[in-house]
Amino acid sequence: MLTLTRLATGLRLFVICLVAVSISLPMAWISLGKLLLFVTCLVYLCLVLLRGTRDAAVRELWTVRAILLILITFALSLIWTEAPIDVALLAFTKHGKLLEIAMLVVLIRNAREAHIAMLAFFASQAFFILSSWVMATGFRVPWATSALEPQYQYVVYSTYLDQTLIFSVAAAVFWHLRQNWGSATWLAVALAVAAVANNLFLQEGKTGYIATLMFLTLAIMWEIPKKWRMFVFVLAPAAIGMAMYAGSGKFQAKVTQIMHESQNYSAQGDSASSSGFRLHAWRRSVEAIAEEPLTGHGVGSWTQSVKRIEGANANKVFGTGPSSNPHQQFLLWGVELGVGGTLLFILLLAALTRDAMRFPSPIQRATLSVVAVMVVACLFNSSLYDALIGDFFCVTLGLLLALGIRGDTMGATRTGFKLRMRT
Repeated sequence: MLTLTRLATGLRLFVICLVAVSISLPMAWISLGKLLLFVTCLVYLCLVLLRGTRDAAVRELWTVRAILLILITFALSLIWTEAPIDVALLAFTKHGKLLEIAMLVVLIRNAREAHIAMLAFFASQAFFILSSWVMATGFRVPWATSALEPQYQYVVYSTYLDQTLIFSVAAAVFWHLRQNWGSATWLAVALAVAAVANNLFLQEGKTGYIATLMFLTLAIMWEIPKKWRMFVFVLAPAAIGMAMYAGSGKFQAKVTQIMHESQNYSAQGDSASSSGFRLHAWRRSVEAIAEEPLTGHGVGSWTQSVKRIEGANANKVFGTGPSSNPHQQFLLWGVELGVGGTLLFILLLAALTRDAMRFPSPIQRATLSVVAVMVVACLFNSSLYDALIGDFFCVTLGLLLALGIRGDTMGATRTGFKLRMRT
């Protein structure tokens, strides 16, 4: 019996580590990790029900309850959705990636397992960051798939948008947990700096620049006395933004591009550009919310709703596919669930913030930084709806929440936490 218990524990921990590593790999690995995570969690919960045990720590987290409420609401909206049932179910499964947060919190049982999972995350992110820098020196790394496209020459997987957001989050986690690396603190700092520099000088993602700016602002704010923090929070973005503009030609080009595209949309209604499409999609989303402010149009209905409003040019503007999004998470939930959907998303952010505030300072700051970067991403993209980057956010938050509740927190000491580099 003891051997079977150890085997089950080892398999569970293997799945957790695979999921932590998979978010730095191509989409096929992420999908495999999600499948194994779901099956493992289902088996584990069945065993828990048979044993009649309870997990008091999980019940302390507001985030878990908020996720369950959100998914129940999306499921109920299948009753009145305007989308074809296959499109609606696909959209529901995309929203369902939020369960990854709860499943990781449930499956990670103690501080040791949380430490091992975070080490897997650290190792994979370090490999990811270093791979991009190796590519920048002119070497071809065989595992890089996106570099085959000219505009993605320093991108390891997916797009520069995904990579810059991932590097912003990785920099935050490396930086805020740096003191827990013991003698390897310098390595955590070096990786955080490498991630930020990669975003600013090698990549072109507009959202990535803002996400990097958010991380840097929070990092500086938390390093100074409390009485000056709000002052710095207001002034630091402007100062860092000007420094980024002066020091990065790519950043200058993107700022100019955004201004030009926004002016073209305002003057001529040009929605062909990246900024123009976003502005137009946001406008149509607001109009769709105004039509059904209480119940929304149902899960998966965004494309059908805005195309109906757009009229004859719908396919030209939004494409011929049946499933798309407005590149804005708040508006996406608003169209699908009404004003209440937007409020549910705000509730999720509030729950994550509330839970993070109960953690030791390093984990608290790392979690809040991830939430802040996610908010930035969701203001300009439907990041929690999209594949890869949505899974990255969910897995990272799940690991940090598990690290918080399984370590020295929630009733235990708030100062005794140490990230064990050896287990």
